[in-house]
Amino acid sequence: MIRVFRLKNIILPILFLTFAICLVLFSSTNLSAAKNGLNLWANSVIPSLFPFFVATELLSYTNIINIIGKRLNKFMKPFFNVRGEGAFAFLMGIISGYPVGAKIASNFRNNNICSKEECERLLAFTNNSGPLFIIATVGIGMYASSTIGILLFITHILACITVGFLFRFWKYKHSDNNNPHYFSSNNIKTSNLSVSFSNLGEIIGKSITNSISTVLNIGGFVVIFSVVISIIKTSHFIAFFEPIFNFLHIPFKLSENFILGIVEITNGIFSISTIPEKKISINIILTAFLLGCGGISILLQVWSITSKTDLSIKPYIIGKILHGLFASLYVFIFIHVFPFFCFDL
Repeated sequence: MIRVFRLKNIILPILFLTFAICLVLFSSTNLSAAKNGLNLWANSVIPSLFPFFVATELLSYTNIINIIGKRLNKFMKPFFNVRGEGAFAFLMGIISGYPVGAKIASNFRNNNICSKEECERLLAFTNNSGPLFIIATVGIGMYASSTIGILLFITHILACITVGFLFRFWKYKHSDNNNPHYFSSNNIKTSNLSVSFSNLGEIIGKSITNSISTVLNIGGFVVIFSVVISIIKTSHFIAFFEPIFNFLHIPFKLSENFILGIVEITNGIFSISTIPEKKISINIILTAFLLGCGGISILLQVWSITSKTDLSIKPYIIGKILHGLFASLYVFIFIHVFPFFCFDL
């Protein structure tokens, strides 16, 4: 037990030291990767996510969440075992993409809008990839097919709903949901101002400041993981596992890019989409898994957000693995049931 404990204590220092050494050894390629990461952040992440962060911050100063909660409680409660207010996180998570759903769930917890158990359920299924990324970037941009993008988006949402339904049983016996007094107005934090014309400038300023902080945090992850991907490629680290892939009769190129996708989904999906396979359905199924799973980069982004609350990251990890598996399963079913979704040569 002592050896195991000591091993745990040195794993992270060894990883960080290895990363620092690799930064020096592969400095030329790392510099290019960091620049590409910055370009990706500036040209894609900020335009697509920053407006949504500001919008969700602004909406948190209104009563829109309470209105949605009252209207959709009859749907959210029996299906997802979450108060109606959770529909706001669910809808915004679908529309905007990673990691807006996690940000809203964390805000709900900080403001006591939902219980700890409900927010952990929300974490499991509301943090999703958005339609702009799936249909436009992946479908049209990478696969040159809007049909593939639509297929991936439909199955992504179906898998998300499936995971949400399964997680209705998460900590069911320990939930505060049945306590009608838990969410009384006395327990809900009122630190946020209610927006009006008199304080509109102040509210917008606070929303922009909070959103900039979140976007800068995401930008750091994008740059770092662009460098990590570059190190993995340049060092040919995955080549050590080639005999295992060959033994399992799995094409090494496909497996290599899938592993890269587990680390960072954008680079991994792009690499998978460029592999010339006659059975392109395999590429699409792997892409569906990566979109649902999110990868380590997204996981750490979410973790950095939830670390400011008492929410456990465990339901998110389990939920994203299930999301990837169900999304892959649904793509497989669609391809074999509906002929127009089959792109195999």
